Amino acid sequence: MIYDILIIGGGPAGLTAATYGCRAGKSVLVLEKETFGGQITWSPKVENFPGFVSISGAELGDRFMEQAMEQGAEVELEEAVSVSMEGEIKTVTCASGAEFKGRSLIIAAGAKPRMLGIEREAELVGNGVCYCAVCDGAFYKGKAVAVNGGGNSALQDALLLSEKCSRVYLIHRRDSFRGEAKLVEALKQRQNVEFVMNSRISALLGGDELEGIEVKTGEESREIPVEGLFVAIGHAPDLGAFGSLIELDGGGYAASGEDCLTKSAGVFVAGDCREKTVRQLTTAVSDGSAAALAACAWLDS
Repeated sequence: MIYDILIIGGGPAGLTAATYGCRAGKSVLVLEKETFGGQITWSPKVENFPGFVSISGAELGDRFMEQAMEQGAEVELEEAVSVSMEGEIKTVTCASGAEFKGRSLIIAAGAKPRMLGIEREAELVGNGVCYCAVCDGAFYKGKAVAVNGGGNSALQDALLLSEKCSRVYLIHRRDSFRGEAKLVEALKQRQNVEFVMNSRISALLGGDELEGIEVKTGEESREIPVEGLFVAIGHAPDLGAFGSLIELDGGGYAASGEDCLTKSAGVFVAGDCREKTVRQLTTAVSDGSAAALAACAWLDS
């Protein structure tokens, strides 16, 4: 079968694109290599998505998928590893060897936060370990937290958290920050912010939930009691398999604007894998609708 729209990625952007594509009367297949719903399923509670005062990320992801399938989208748990084009037909080859064909393609592969790579980090995601201060900072109001990183994202996260949290420890492995000086100066004015420089997090403490971190500065170790750890060391888009179809920026993100267009006819990008200044659940959904409508217009032209 040749689908009207193939979508790589079953997160909020991909599933929104599927819903819009189906409602336009197109046949749609969504390929997802891990978990339908994407990274939002890591969040125990989502309170910044319009229409829901509070909902778990897992339930919200399920609703995205249920809605897309109710509209007629098909889904497959497959990892796309390459795409070839013959005329207007795009063929996606998966790690399993399966192949799927479509007249148009939406790449919504997302971008994963870079992890520290220490023991129990993945286990404690959603139970103290976080990667988005905008998303999860409010859950730690009045509590002590740590931020790991030295760029603008880490500095901005620390500023945001300092307005809500009782104490913010900003941990960086070097003796100076890579972020903007004005952000550093603003943090120095916050009485509840402590810089922990030339240091790295060596262990996560606690049981089912984070209770503290072990930090090493040279040969010395220190335990810091915190209930939240915000890791802000960047994101990594997974677009290597699609480099021949789309332009990439210096960070490896798809160089595409709000129109979600690429250099290849009938190929579109959506969500966190696209270059942008804001990566939130709402912007991913916005991209999904824009990419689907662009794909439909291209199919109908």
